[in-house]
Amino acid sequence: MVDTVLKDFLQRIPLDYRELLSDFLSSNDHLQHLANLAQSENEARTLYPGQIFPEQADVFKALTETPVDAVKVILLGQDPYHSPGLAQGLAFSIPEQIPITSKAYPSSLRNMSKALFLDGFNTLAHGNLQDWAKQGVLLLNTSLTVAMGVPQSHQAWGWQVLTDAIIQSLSKKQAMVWLLWGKVAQKKASLICSDHAHLILTASHPSGLGAYQTNTPFLYRGDTKACGHFRKTNDWLTQQSKSPIVWSSNLF
Repeated sequence: MVDTVLKDFLQRIPLDYRELLSDFLSSNDHLQHLANLAQSENEARTLYPGQIFPEQADVFKALTETPVDAVKVILLGQDPYHSPGLAQGLAFSIPEQIPITSKAYPSSLRNMSKALFLDGFNTLAHGNLQDWAKQGVLLLNTSLTVAMGVPQSHQAWGWQVLTDAIIQSLSKKQAMVWLLWGKVAQKKASLICSDHAHLILTASHPSGLGAYQTNTPFLYRGDTKACGHFRKTNDWLTQQSKSPIVWSSNLF
């Protein structure tokens, strides 16, 4: 039974990422860990139907939407949104139909929209960031599932063993931009291969008032200045002869 669950689990990971992780997946220790992880997910979804986010089909959506060879920017999140109807397998992203005026609209996205405006871009028209993913922004959470209403509830499952391997393996391919917002993401900086001249940008996590509350704030008090990561990313990509990201609509 466990072997079947593990096989199904691995088949859900896109083939190009399985190839990227070939050394990792060749380790019996890692396979045993993934078997335990797959079993935990399988049991939780059986015991609590509809209460594990995102839906199983969307757990690896970040990898599906941004193939290995397309990755230019890695934006690390912590874990999926734990309120119903929000998580869709892409860090920070929510379904397009959720109104910006809704109480359900996350503060992280509101602050990201402010930062875009302060960087010279238009604000977000909605919270679905799938277009970023299609342009090469890997929207990867460090934990890929969560229980309804309980943030960080699946940290103990050990998703990080897999997502850490993805981070390490991608960083060995070529220089990329890393957007590390908040302490959880910033702890992953040590995993980034130093053989390439990566651009690593750090700031407070954009959620709520926390966006203002470190020595490297995501937003500055009074919303008069932002960390500048969106513009810095595009400047760097242009210098590397890569196409910049269309974060919102055209520059004004």
